[in-house]
Amino acid sequence: MIRTADFDFYAPTKVIFGKGAERRLGALVKEQGCSKVLIHYGGKSAVRSGLIDRVCASLDEAGISHVSLGGVVPNPHLGLVYEGIELGKKEGVDFILAVGGGSVIDSAKAIGYGIADPEQGDVWDFYVKKRKSTACLPVGVVLTIAAAGSEMSNDSVITNEKTGIKRGHGNDISRAKFAIMNPELTMTLPDYQSMSGCTDIMMHTMERYFTNNGNMELTDSIAEGLLRTVKKYTTIIHEEPDNYEARAEVMWAGSLSHNGLT
Repeated sequence: MIRTADFDFYAPTKVIFGKGAERRLGALVKEQGCSKVLIHYGGKSAVRSGLIDRVCASLDEAGISHVSLGGVVPNPHLGLVYEGIELGKKEGVDFILAVGGGSVIDSAKAIGYGIADPEQGDVWDFYVKKRKSTACLPVGVVLTIAAAGSEMSNDSVITNEKTGIKRGHGNDISRAKFAIMNPELTMTLPDYQSMSGCTDIMMHTMERYFTNNGNMELTDSIAEGLLRTVKKYTTIIHEEPDNYEARAEVMWAGSLSHNGLT
């Protein structure tokens, strides 16, 4: 007899999807009852594109104070996480906003762990399994690349740049309270980044699909649909980088590939 696999499914992140979705940011933070935000982002593109200015304007309109910390790199560094924790504590922030992709979101979650840690210990302890996290500041996301799926997952991966060790930590308390997904924000990505993101989505899906976990017909069908969709629209994005439909399909696929659904 084929046995259906047992599982837990938990995906509490509120998704705000569509053109101009970032304009709702201030109201969404206000819904969380928070009053001071640490805006966390990567390189200069978020500033150069005007996205950070729009984020700040939405927060200002809602009467929410904010401070910023940029500089996140791929495979986000522990050193910047420490800097974010120190800044967050000094400024009394009560919400972390990640503006970017998976690396920025992972770094934001780590900062959230560190600020909220009741023991006020080393946040790296969570990643090397010395301690278990028990608290995290609320995190929100303005997504700028479809790839890692961190906007709806419980995972965070950080690199200790001094030792070269890269470790992950997962806890449902770090799941984003909301994820703002405007596919238009991904249209200015270099083609290489867009294609890498699509590959990442397919890898996440296949990692879960190629398992021997009993009867999972419906779940496998969802994974197959994700793979077909990403395969189709990756080619269109490559040829038409400003195709909204293609960007939207891939962005939603990225979230579904890593939120536990498959």
